[in-house]
Amino acid sequence: MIEIIDIRERAELQEEAIGYFWRQWGEESNKNFYRDCMERSCDTESDIPRFYVAHEGERIVGGYALLRSDLNSRQDLFPWLACLYVNPEYRGQGLGQKLQEHAIREAKLKGYQKLYLCTDHTGYYERNQWKYFGLGYTIFDEETRIYEYQTGDSL
Repeated sequence: MIEIIDIRERAELQEEAIGYFWRQWGEESNKNFYRDCMERSCDTESDIPRFYVAHEGERIVGGYALLRSDLNSRQDLFPWLACLYVNPEYRGQGLGQKLQEHAIREAKLKGYQKLYLCTDHTGYYERNQWKYFGLGYTIFDEETRIYEYQTGDSL
């Protein structure tokens, strides 16, 4: 059975989670960035950032983060669903949707009325009731799509 876990609550998973997120989203030169982000998320009293993993048996099969900012040019929008990833062999089984639903519930429990994400994907998030919000720009001046979810909507 797959369990979604806040790594803050399972210290023994931190090292594995750091490697997992870094391998999916990082580069050779920024593993310390991921380590620092995730370790700080475990020692803060703030409600975000938070990193969550989908864990089955002895391994991580997916994950996501709730962040204060995922798109530096849009500091006015928060929190952000970021780093959503599902291992290829678990795709097509609804795990991505479960991770999104978990993120929405967590954001709502923390008192946020909206949740944002940025992506180059079209079609995937719309199927899960995310609304296209507009365009944003990465630090490399690349265009990206911004989506918004009203957390008061039913899951």
